[in-house]
Amino acid sequence: MASLDFVYFDAGGGHRSAATALHAVIGRERRPWHVRLVNLNDVLLPADILKKLTGRGLQDIYNLLLRYGWTLGMPQLLPLMHGLIRLRHSSAVELLARYWGRTPTDMVVSLVPQFNRAMSEAFRAVNPQGHYVTVLTDMADYPPHFWIERVDQDVICGTPRAVQQALAAGLPSECVHRVSGMILKPEFYEQGTHDSHDGRRRLGLDPETPTGLVLFGGYGAPSMYGIARRLQSVSRPLQLILICGHNRKLADRLRTLRSRIAMHVEGFTSEVPRFMQLADFLIGKPGPGSISEAVAMKLPVIVEKNAWTMPQERYNADWVVENGVGIVVRSFRGIRGAIERLLEPGVLEKCRARAAAIDNRAVFEIPNILQRILDGGK
Repeated sequence: MASLDFVYFDAGGGHRSAATALHAVIGRERRPWHVRLVNLNDVLLPADILKKLTGRGLQDIYNLLLRYGWTLGMPQLLPLMHGLIRLRHSSAVELLARYWGRTPTDMVVSLVPQFNRAMSEAFRAVNPQGHYVTVLTDMADYPPHFWIERVDQDVICGTPRAVQQALAAGLPSECVHRVSGMILKPEFYEQGTHDSHDGRRRLGLDPETPTGLVLFGGYGAPSMYGIARRLQSVSRPLQLILICGHNRKLADRLRTLRSRIAMHVEGFTSEVPRFMQLADFLIGKPGPGSISEAVAMKLPVIVEKNAWTMPQERYNADWVVENGVGIVVRSFRGIRGAIERLLEPGVLEKCRARAAAIDNRAVFEIPNILQRILDGGK
C-alpha cells in the first residue's frame, strides 16, 4: 500500500480545505493508499522565529492581516516573510528530514507555497526515490520562490497561466500536469435539485427578486456593511444574503441596518453550497476558492482588484474577466454601478451561461495524476 503525505497549513483557509477535499475523494474511491494529513506548522514550530520573539507565529500574523483587511503592504511583506523563511532554511530542512526519517512516506504532496524548496530537499535527503508533488491552490504563481521551485518535482496546475509559469521556471513538460480548475470540496458536486423559490421564502426573501450572496470568508469583512449600505439606493430590484461567519459584531450591525431592500444575515454556516443555490450572483473577495465555488454553482461574481488585493490573488480577478464570469471593480465603493450593469437585460444570464460552461473536475482528476506518478509514468 502506497503512503502519501498531504502537507497543508492554516495561513488562509484554502490549503487545509484542499487537502481534506482530496483526502475525502480518495477515501470514497477506496484507493489502496495510506494518506496522512500533515500540518506543516506543527512540524516547523521549533524554527518559527516570530513565535519565539512575539508569541505569534508567521501563520498567525498572516491570518491576522487577512482578518482585519490589513493587506495594503502585502507586496512588500511577502518578500520579508520569504526572507525569514530562507533565513531558517537549514533548520527547516533538518526538522522536515527528521520528521520524514521517523515517519517514512512514498510521496509528499504539497498544498502550500513558500516552503517547497525546503520540503523537497528534506524529503529527497531521506527518500531519494520518492515522489514530490506541488499542487497549486492558487490560479497562478507569484514568483519568485512562491509556489514553483526549480527542483525535482511534479507540479499540478489549475489554469493555463500556471502551466506557462511552471514551464518558464524550467520544469520539464512531462512534470507539469494541467487539471481543470481549483480543488473544491465534494459537496459542491453533490447538490441535488432544490426549489430555490421555496428556499428564499424560508429566509424571508422574495422568490422572484434577483439575489446577491455577499461572502468574505470565515470572518466576514468590514466592507460587507459598506456594500449593504451602498446598495440601498440601487435602482433595480435586488435582495441580499450576507454570510458573516464568526464575526458576530458584523452580523449584529447588519441586522440593525435600516434597509429598503430585503436582507437575510447569516452567521457561521457549513452550508455555503446551499446558500449559493439560492443566489443569482456572488459579491466577495477574489480568492481562488470562493471564485471557483461560485462558478461551480453557476454564479457570476463581482470582485475587487486594487492595491489592497493580495498580490497572489490579483490574477484571479483577471481570470474572471478573461472567462466572462463576472465583473471586477477597483473598489466596492463602486458596487452599485456593478450591480446595475450585471442586472441589465441579458447580462446576468450570459455570465451564468459562461460559468456553467466551465467544468471543473480537479478534485477527481488529481488522484489519477498521483497514481500515474506513483506508477512511474508522467
